[in-house]
Amino acid sequence: MAKLLFKLRGVPDDEADDVRELLAQHEFDIYETSAGNWGLSMPGIWLKDKDKFNAARALIDDYQQARAIRVRAEYEQLKKEGKNRTFIDWAKENPVQLVFFSAVIVLVLYLQVMLVVNIGG
Repeated sequence: MAKLLFKLRGVPDDEADDVRELLAQHEFDIYETSAGNWGLSMPGIWLKDKDKFNAARALIDDYQQARAIRVRAEYEQLKKEGKNRTFIDWAKENPVQLVFFSAVIVLVLYLQVMLVVNIGG
């Protein structure tokens, strides 16, 4: 019986590709499930032979530890060079979205406050 080895929800494409390649290199027999048409199902990589689960999981854990170290180092390098993307950078690139999202937030807060004031008054 198959066993869920790696959940793909929220995983960057490059990491998912690396995990697929790593498992293929070590000849693990896997298959994937998608999130489905409405995104309700569990997207994941499943190991067909559950007896090999611990070996496959250890391989993925080692990869993820190495990836975390590499990504943190890349982030620190970008910060040193001043090239990391900040909220201010996003706001400068997307002023219309910033105004729209801010208006929606203000509207929702206003409606919540007015609901409490009208119920309490």
